[in-house]
Amino acid sequence: MPLFCGLLSATYCPSKNKPMPAPAKVIDLLHDLIAAPSVSSVSPAFDSSNKPVISLLAEWLLSEGFEVEILPLPGQPNKANLIATLGSGSGGLVLAGHTDTVPFDAEKWNHDPFKLTEADNRLYGLGMSDMKSFFALAIEAARGFDKNNFQQPLIILATADEESTMDGAKALVELGKPKGRYAVIGEPTGLKPINAHKGMMMESVRLTGRSGHSSDPTLGISALEGMQQAMTEILKWREELQSQYRDALFAVPFPTLNLGHIHGGDNPNRICGCCDLHIDLRPLPGMELEELRATLQQRLFHLLQGSELELSITPLFDGTPAMHTDKSSAIVSAAEKLTGHAAGSVAFCTEGPYLNAMGMETVILGPGDIAQAHQPDEFLALDRIQPTIDLLKNLIQRFCMEKTG
Repeated sequence: MPLFCGLLSATYCPSKNKPMPAPAKVIDLLHDLIAAPSVSSVSPAFDSSNKPVISLLAEWLLSEGFEVEILPLPGQPNKANLIATLGSGSGGLVLAGHTDTVPFDAEKWNHDPFKLTEADNRLYGLGMSDMKSFFALAIEAARGFDKNNFQQPLIILATADEESTMDGAKALVELGKPKGRYAVIGEPTGLKPINAHKGMMMESVRLTGRSGHSSDPTLGISALEGMQQAMTEILKWREELQSQYRDALFAVPFPTLNLGHIHGGDNPNRICGCCDLHIDLRPLPGMELEELRATLQQRLFHLLQGSELELSITPLFDGTPAMHTDKSSAIVSAAEKLTGHAAGSVAFCTEGPYLNAMGMETVILGPGDIAQAHQPDEFLALDRIQPTIDLLKNLIQRFCMEKTG
């Protein structure tokens, strides 16, 4: 049974009582966060700035005594990360999240995506679950702590473009900050701690041959027939990967590889001169993206050698590494104790591996549900609000107010 009823709140237990009303301050913050559009997309037609959200967070955090640093993304003046610090010293706790949302289908929403709406013991709005609400709850949890009593700092981190390119997280890795010791990313996990997730890479495989009249095969070199051979080789590679790598932490305990898109040729009576295949590969922790790319390149190059087909493999995006934080980590142990749930794994990607790469031990733990993410009428249940605030208060007490080894 979750420990919220005992450890986190003396007056609230979701299994017995109706949801407590959210603190008025939290509602005010949520109202403004939802009203500030911050869609990120690889399509320029949908992409927008996250600066309105960053400005709101900066104003609120400054008023709560945080030192605030706004870091524009290189080459993207309309995008920025924010690092807000309360207290001083090394180590400490990072409460992290991304400020952006995915695009939305307005006609499928029953509520205004940019207006906070309360109905049926839920709060509706774009980003409520994934994951603007986490910032309001983190700020509320930090209120009341005296920064002069901090043994280690509390850092609230807000990033750009997690939903599209991960450019915000990558920029932080390049800068080497923040320098926290432990991190909680408030992605939607239903308040269950997550210490591992798969990575993601998407590759474009292009074969270029020579078109010609279909009545005489010697007039051309078929890229489509070459791609059939390439697909057979890729599926053989998938079988080998799934035999070699297994991790019982995951519901699908092996790496997946999907042939998701193919296009070649333009007419039945023309030999196909060019063919494109897009694949999606989800590696387990311990599988390196660049090694996988190199293996794919080597296998297909060897397969097609002497065929006169030209091979080109291009990443559709940089890819996101898999994440794993050891269960012996203090932040994982604390999250398990406070929630009453053993740390688990998820299939979706987060900024966790980037924070881990900077030396932070990271757990994914937030109030939303992944089933609500990227969906019309996205919502956060009211009965998640107070437990999340209490949980974060306990983590701040543990990792900022107490001396840690």
